Amino acid sequence: MKKTKQFFIISILLIIYIYICNITLLPNNIIIFEGEELNLRTIAGINIKRANNSNVEIIQASTSVDDTENVYKTAGTFELNLDLFGTIPVKEINVNVIPKTKVVPLGNLIGVKMYTSGVLVVGMSEIEGDDNQKYKPYLNSGIEEGDMIVEMNNKKIENTDELVDVVNKSNGKEIQIKYVRDDETITTSIAPVKNETNEYKLGLWVRDAAAGVGTLTFYEPSTGAFAALGHGIVDIDTGGIFDIANGELVTSNLIAIQKGEKNNPGEIKGSIDSGVTIGEIEKNTNFGVFGLVSNRGNLDLKNTKEYEVALRSEIKTGEAEIICELEEGKKENYKIEIQKVYTSNNYDNKSMLIKITDEKLLEKTGGIIQGMSGSPIIQNGKFIGAITNVLVSDPTTGYAIFGDLMIKQMRAVQ
Repeated sequence: MKKTKQFFIISILLIIYIYICNITLLPNNIIIFEGEELNLRTIAGINIKRANNSNVEIIQASTSVDDTENVYKTAGTFELNLDLFGTIPVKEINVNVIPKTKVVPLGNLIGVKMYTSGVLVVGMSEIEGDDNQKYKPYLNSGIEEGDMIVEMNNKKIENTDELVDVVNKSNGKEIQIKYVRDDETITTSIAPVKNETNEYKLGLWVRDAAAGVGTLTFYEPSTGAFAALGHGIVDIDTGGIFDIANGELVTSNLIAIQKGEKNNPGEIKGSIDSGVTIGEIEKNTNFGVFGLVSNRGNLDLKNTKEYEVALRSEIKTGEAEIICELEEGKKENYKIEIQKVYTSNNYDNKSMLIKITDEKLLEKTGGIIQGMSGSPIIQNGKFIGAITNVLVSDPTTGYAIFGDLMIKQMRAVQ
């Protein structure tokens, strides 16, 4: 009897947990295109209705939306209300229907320069003091790799030079430090240690900038916005998305191409040392790098045209083309095959499985190589997405992100 009661209680708690997870995973804000189907999935008992109109049911529990009531043809905003078993309100979802747009797919090799809103902690190490003893001044401070130091002794810290200056002027006295982790600001203190060269150290390795090369995906003439890479710039030490305050998109010079092989990804090697500014970077996200163009003259828009951004329901398996720059100043179209389309994927940049089929491209690169991320994909006269990843075990195959996901991320408020 006791075991039966325990089983019953555990089952109830498990059911409650499942409902909480389902409700929590549903987004608070949704962006869709005009004409795009609103498709959310819930479990039985959770109903979603349009606010202020209880007679218009948006989603039937346990099913996806598939009727014409859920295709919104006019731009605007509205609200959805979630309730449990038709009685208990549990959540509100704001829906923003945006107009369809046209973009200019590019494929230029570009460089990115990004700067943090503080200094990023990327590592820690022991300090040998002037007494030849080993010290870890950061010990018990709570600071970890991936934290962002934003203030020291009530002074805002914007770069590594400012941090070094404060530390050296401390004369070994305890420094009050504010750092940010997961959007939470935390205060701590560290007493620097003087080393054998009479410099004061915290034992922290820090960085205030990141740079790299990739491919410029598109330019949106109606807004002056750009998108690149199809994925974010990741800090090589922490493995997290590089949190930026600002950045620059610059031109890049192609130096060499390292051909990809099985278990040995290739690479486009480029230089941005003499690069000129194309625009300002405003967002570094899992779905790409976004910003505004400030110098159209450096975009190389000759022989380009506008394409409508496809709804994902319009994307088909089969032949498509990518645009990329594999020779200095020369962009070409290359054939690929869309092998799978993950229509319901809104969570990462692996929206489509693709395969390089163009013999000329395979001869040059062996398939998808580093630096090709962001190469735009065209199918049936529409822009459908961009290359994001390569399979290490098969460089001819990789993933691409939906074009609509890039546009929606660009429109989202940071």
